[in-house]
Amino acid sequence: MTAALLVTVDHDRCVGSTMCVQLAGRVFTLDRGGQSVAGDPAGASRDEIIEAAAQCPMEAISVVDATSGQALFP
Repeated sequence: MTAALLVTVDHDRCVGSTMCVQLAGRVFTLDRGGQSVAGDPAGASRDEIIEAAAQCPMEAISVVDATSGQALFP
């Protein structure tokens, strides 16, 4: 069973590059301002979500294991 994840986007850093949407479009969408919004992390695998976070040019995405509290990215 995959561990539950907490995925957040720092809107002070997000520039709307859309990399996260391209890599994990079932988790990330863009809001009216063109910034990423994290939705249900069950929409992609843990690896896909971490890859999407890693590809963010502004390092605006954080991924945390919801059970242990361990930061998975950054």
